[in-house]
This record gives sequence, structure tokens and C-alpha cells, in this order.
Amino acid sequence: MPIKKSAKKYMRVTTSKTAKNAKIKGAFRSAIKKTREAVSKGSAEEAGAWLKKSAQALDKAAQKKIISKNTAGRKKSRLNKLIKAIVKK
Repeated sequence: MPIKKSAKKYMRVTTSKTAKNAKIKGAFRSAIKKTREAVSKGSAEEAGAWLKKSAQALDKAAQKKIISKNTAGRKKSRLNKLIKAIVKK
């Protein structure tokens, strides 16, 4: 346990930031998961709706620097590729 006052404060700050980051990460992870589930079911409309939510969540996470812009772009691109494959069928 920290002894100095500043170290105690930093511990509190870290705890609150970690909780906030976990909430944002959970949001985009669950949206991606729902998108993939819709793709596996073969529901293009539902997958498209979840893709939009996933993209918003990923952009928000990238904006808050929880993930990098490139990571967000890569994940969005891969989801889009999956949905396009469904639409072609």
C-alpha cells in the first residue's frame, strides 16, 4: 500500500480510469460479438445494424485513446468484410 498522499491519490485515479476504460472496451467488444453472431446466423440486416453500433463504439474508444486509430480501423474493416461476404451470398 502507498504511504505518500500523492501515491494514494494516484491509486484512486488509476482505479477510476481503469473502470471507465473497461466500460468502453466492453461496449465495443460486445458490439463486435453481436455483429459476428448476426453474421453467423445469416441475418444481413441485423448484422448491418450491429456493424454501425460497432463502428461507433470503436471510434469512441479510439478517440479516447483506449485503442489506437489503426486498431479501430482494422476491426471495422474486418467486420465490414464479413458482412459483405454475407450480402454476396
